[in-house]
Amino acid sequence: MIRVNLLPHRQLKREARQREFGLMAGVAAIGAAVIVFMGLTYIESQVNAQAERNARLDAAIVVLDKEIADIKDLKDQISIMLDRKQVVENLQTDRSQSVIILDELSRQLPEGMYFKSIKQQGRVITLEGVADTNARIATLVRNLSSSNWLESPNLIEIKAESVNGLKQNAFTMNVSIKASKPENDSAQAQGPQT
Repeated sequence: MIRVNLLPHRQLKREARQREFGLMAGVAAIGAAVIVFMGLTYIESQVNAQAERNARLDAAIVVLDKEIADIKDLKDQISIMLDRKQVVENLQTDRSQSVIILDELSRQLPEGMYFKSIKQQGRVITLEGVADTNARIATLVRNLSSSNWLESPNLIEIKAESVNGLKQNAFTMNVSIKASKPENDSAQAQGPQT
């Protein structure tokens, strides 16, 4: 006897394939969802970590900005103190300058002449005096030129005057005070000799 299968085997196979396809599609969709979820979680954790790093850096920048401002204030205070120190040092070095200058002028002054006034403005001294002859004035100019403390004598005028029946020459001249060299500069100029 011949057996004939009247059941719809093709339809059953198709339904089985569709179930397998549906199952595989569901597994693939679940896998894709898990991968997307894990990717988003990883990206979010990286963003949060970077945000925390940025917050730490911002806090450190604020601290450093404050320290920079403090350092700037300290530098300003240091420069003010150095300026004050320089003023005190200048006063210290120039303290005896007027005595030295007056002593130098009296040493360089030839006989037969005298000063009527001595005025100082900055590094320039204006001398007004009276001399017996013009030669004594020329001698004073030469003496001031070779002085250790004074330089650049400049004779402004000579006028003939009569004082108590005596003919005398009134003169006016400028002379500059030599710039004092700081001890550090002279030590550096000498320096180590090899």
